[in-house]
Amino acid sequence: MNDPAKLNRRQVLELCISRGLLALAAGSVLLPKQLFAAWQQAEQQALKPTPHEAFGPLFLKDAPNQRVLRAPGDPGVPLKVSGRVLNTKGQVVEAAVVDFWQADHRGLYDTHGYRYRTRFTPGEGGEYGIDTVIPGHYPDRPAQHLHYMVAAPGHRTLVTESYFATDPFFEGNIDKNWNKQGIAEHKEMILPVSLFENASADNHSMHAEITLDIVLEKA
Repeated sequence: MNDPAKLNRRQVLELCISRGLLALAAGSVLLPKQLFAAWQQAEQQALKPTPHEAFGPLFLKDAPNQRVLRAPGDPGVPLKVSGRVLNTKGQVVEAAVVDFWQADHRGLYDTHGYRYRTRFTPGEGGEYGIDTVIPGHYPDRPAQHLHYMVAAPGHRTLVTESYFATDPFFEGNIDKNWNKQGIAEHKEMILPVSLFENASADNHSMHAEITLDIVLEKA
């Protein structure tokens, strides 16, 4: 008899089928090996949870629900941050609450008010969007970054940061420098940046965009 502790995943699945613990749907013609392949493909399509990053000391509670953080005339490159809040099965997470905060263009945080801070619930499809600026650098954390804290019923609270692949801090080589000075803990949190030209008859400017789909784990 096989030792259950030593069975691989294929053997476990086939054993469950043979014992009636895993049944095929009515009308299914999949054989055990075919079912295992389908099961494996479905698992590969599961989303990886967003990794945790440093919390930082500059979080403030009860930020206002606002999606436009950049005021007219604010210095810095305008930035649009967008994405969805999902679970590892790719489903929309209900009742999620996102806290988002960052430094301004000069690398300064508003610690007395709520400039460049927001707290919101994503839309029905899990989508969110924030209009802000690319944050500046400051000595304690010399890479430009954005902070997120995401909570939802039945899920683990996520605290993370995203970084910018265009940041001079990474010297144009993410593969080599992603963990430079230990600032970023996970390479995948260094996000690609898209630049767009905003052209009109009397004005030429640009804005940047990044996308981060936030994937939460079940509690």
